[in-house]
Amino acid sequence: MAKIISTVNMKGGVGKTTLTVNLATCLAKYFQKRVLVLDLDSQISATLSLMAPHEFAGIRKKGKTLSYLLGNAIQPNPYSKLDIFDIICPEICGIEGLELLPGDIELYDEYLVSEKLHQAAIATENPNFETVWNKFEGTLIKEMLAPVLEEYDFVILDCAPGYNLLTRSGIAASDFYLLPARPEPLSVVGMQLLERRIEKLKESHKASDDPLNINLIGVVFILSGGGLMSRYYNQVMRRVQTDFTPGQVFQQSIPMDVNVAKAVDSFMPVVTSMPNTAGSKAFIKLTQEFLQKVEAFG
Repeated sequence: MAKIISTVNMKGGVGKTTLTVNLATCLAKYFQKRVLVLDLDSQISATLSLMAPHEFAGIRKKGKTLSYLLGNAIQPNPYSKLDIFDIICPEICGIEGLELLPGDIELYDEYLVSEKLHQAAIATENPNFETVWNKFEGTLIKEMLAPVLEEYDFVILDCAPGYNLLTRSGIAASDFYLLPARPEPLSVVGMQLLERRIEKLKESHKASDDPLNINLIGVVFILSGGGLMSRYYNQVMRRVQTDFTPGQVFQQSIPMDVNVAKAVDSFMPVVTSMPNTAGSKAFIKLTQEFLQKVEAFG
């Protein structure tokens, strides 16, 4: 049964997608794991980091994106011809074991979600919109992934910054979450906000039939320059050490490497397009540490 991992930070621009796609690729390429990447961000950065735009355009034209599955979850269609197995793209970047459930720039209609939940609430004996909402967000991604979990060792969710329905539902479906950060003072704000939001999410689902059981696998400092000895890094680390235990911070960080940014132009992770660079080698070591942390949780 797959372990579900959310890569999430309330702040954007912290290397979240870079971490997601390179970790997933390393797990499949170097550690022979079966990995599914699920792109929950409407910016589709994870999708376009693993396939070229023209390839995505062809897939989207056929309706084979996350949007199709979300539409079916919100308004079930008895005549639906596709399921999650039809939409997952196998052997991404030519790597055996690496698969992608592509995102979409238009994921769901917020009005239809509200209407569905309103109707569900008034149909209950004691109408309570919050209870209905919590159940929906708690099961949306979880039920969508349920048919394929036996196929993988890991499912990694690339969550949008902020705190929308899909981010919350992705967190609710996850066993662990990764917290990417830059060694900058403002980055800590997103980390602290996420921690509070997850505690609040756990609290709101405490009374449900399936309460949240998610753990922080670790904070990852990514795309960090200045030799990690700059005053900014030291300032951030002092604050991180206050909020997190040493075991909650990855020892391996990802250094500033222009090749990581260049890899985006080739629509492939840097560990595939430029495997001998400093960034690639750091991701491989990070992946090894990640596996050790997951194993330590049992």
